[in-house]
Amino acid sequence: MTGRLAHLFRHPIKAHGREELASVVLSAGAALPWDRHWAVAHAASKFDAGAPAWTPCPNFQRGARTPALMAITAVFDEGTGEMTLRHPDLAELRFHPETEGVRLIDWLAPISPDDRFAPVALVKAPGVAMTDSNYPTVSIKNLASNAALADHMGQPLSIHRWRGNLWVDGFAPWAEFGWIGRQLQVGETRLEVRERVGRCKATSANPETGVIDADTLRGLRDVVGEQDFGVFAVVLQGGRIQPGDRVEVI
Repeated sequence: MTGRLAHLFRHPIKAHGREELASVVLSAGAALPWDRHWAVAHAASKFDAGAPAWTPCPNFQRGARTPALMAITAVFDEGTGEMTLRHPDLAELRFHPETEGVRLIDWLAPISPDDRFAPVALVKAPGVAMTDSNYPTVSIKNLASNAALADHMGQPLSIHRWRGNLWVDGFAPWAEFGWIGRQLQVGETRLEVRERVGRCKATSANPETGVIDADTLRGLRDVVGEQDFGVFAVVLQGGRIQPGDRVEVI
């Protein structure tokens, strides 16, 4: 089975902005560079800033609880360390995550809860990506699966609802679920598919507006029997990848 890499995305701050990339260099045993490098801890978070480590996603602000976050887009300049965030209801924010996290917290206030889940700090764990899995993964999504779900639901579905890293084209809908335990050759790299990605209510929000407008979870239960979309993979062999690269299931 062969297809192609159609899109490439990272999400520098977990749940707070997507960024499309022209290319990226993957490394064995690591997540996509700068993906989920930071996360936003809320007031009830158990993230330990004194001993930072991978922490489950309920400890961070996310779209499942705060759907407006889904409309954030991001641009991260690796050279200067400056992040630019945009949201349809907020002024553009330019800041340096390493030193100006408080500016992000202030910027988020109008679209965030004001209770125990209010955002309080921008955090990170050195060398660890805050992926939804407790090991470094790259998420892979299938354009045909998104199209099939949209057809079943009778409404268009933006691929940005799924916050994927690698979007592939040229495969049958839901073929990716059969890749568990198999390897993919993507450009110069090789990845091993490990497990399905369980989805949450964040996917019900329109990524252009941050407003809930689709029962994606019910749609997934109807079509595939579970609330799963996409798969997690680990990088076995690093290298550069870019849209247009051949994707082969081995």
